[in-house]
Amino acid sequence: MSISGLPIIRSNAAGIDIGTEKMHVSVDGETVKVFSTYTESLAELVKYLQSSKITSVAMEATGVLWLPLHDMIESVGIEIYLVNGLHAKNIGDHKTDFRDSRWLQKIHSCGLLRASFVPKDAIRELRTYMRQRENHVDSSSTCIQRMQRAFELMNIKLHNVISDIKGVSGIKIIEAILSGERDAKKLSNLCDTRIKSKKQLEVISSLIGNYKSEYIFLLEQSYEEYKFFQKQILDCDKRIEILLSEITRQLPAPPESNPNPARHNQPKIQNLHSQLVQLNGGKNAVILPGFCDKTILKLVSELGTDLSRWPTYKHFVSYLGLSPRMNQSGKSKKRGKWKIKTLAGQIFRESALSIANSKHLALKGFYNRLKSKHGHKVAIKATARKLAVLYYLFLTKGLEYVEIGLKQYEESYKKNLIRILNKKASNLGMKLVSA
Repeated sequence: MSISGLPIIRSNAAGIDIGTEKMHVSVDGETVKVFSTYTESLAELVKYLQSSKITSVAMEATGVLWLPLHDMIESVGIEIYLVNGLHAKNIGDHKTDFRDSRWLQKIHSCGLLRASFVPKDAIRELRTYMRQRENHVDSSSTCIQRMQRAFELMNIKLHNVISDIKGVSGIKIIEAILSGERDAKKLSNLCDTRIKSKKQLEVISSLIGNYKSEYIFLLEQSYEEYKFFQKQILDCDKRIEILLSEITRQLPAPPESNPNPARHNQPKIQNLHSQLVQLNGGKNAVILPGFCDKTILKLVSELGTDLSRWPTYKHFVSYLGLSPRMNQSGKSKKRGKWKIKTLAGQIFRESALSIANSKHLALKGFYNRLKSKHGHKVAIKATARKLAVLYYLFLTKGLEYVEIGLKQYEESYKKNLIRILNKKASNLGMKLVSA
């Protein structure tokens, strides 16, 4: 486990192996002191680091177990290197917690570890609220599926005439059914005027069903769950609103710009768009294709506002897990099996899906070309990478992105393709003739 011949870069470095019950700490690469994971014991661990005059600590990112200790060490001003376990696993002996802590101390003191990205405390708080909100949104979607199942059991085909049963018309009908109303015509009158004028008879037919008590019970339970999660989402929005107000209080006022709210599950936060522009240094990122205010809020909660943490856009897309990974040994090249999955990368993938479903965005042409050659999954990942590059360049260099439109993009691509074909034909002593 000794590292001979390498200079010591950090003389006051420590290594900590994190576990569910015990923390193993090595401050010199030889001795190991064990602490329990209770709060009082963690406080003793921090005092032990201070008494040993430790200025930098390395520990592996193990689930969420590192967070309590990270916050306590951070509060006393000690530098923390949160590292990927794969970067520190090559121990030339039987792996134990004691050896792990010694090995972390040795390679960290020699400067062989790279710190993982950990946002500032305010961003971590925002991340907690946003992730909890997304959990509630997912749970709410599950409740909607259960309500739809209850309708199917009752043979109520409301979804055939109303695209969204959680809309105003759908909720009114659900509440009326739970209140005891069974007359299809009266239920249809609760629909929006536009729906009634176009599909009155079809709506009435869709609401004639088998209202058995057990199916009504399923609908009631699912609807109560749905209302509960909607309240939880609003509570998260209130917390986010308060936090954003605190973060942006000292920032300069943003320039005027038009918001771009999400079509679904838009956070109910006052001045959300202007606060996001403030956080991003006056840059309105929703002008990028595939982005809305909710998307930018999610990205800020995951990545923070300072993207200079990544030296280039290549580092950025690699962190997101959107760059292609190759395993090469000599002349042999193979696709790597290990794939990076990050929540921030997933946000860009979701934005790429909106590009795939669009009709007039220029990147739709890029997506279509890749899809025809390599399939949907590769095209989505490549489009997400292109969006990530645009986002990085926009926020770090102020690169203005102007949507040139699908038609102009395709014309430019066609001109380049004709130029290449003419060059190839010329090399073969031939000439292209238009049909």
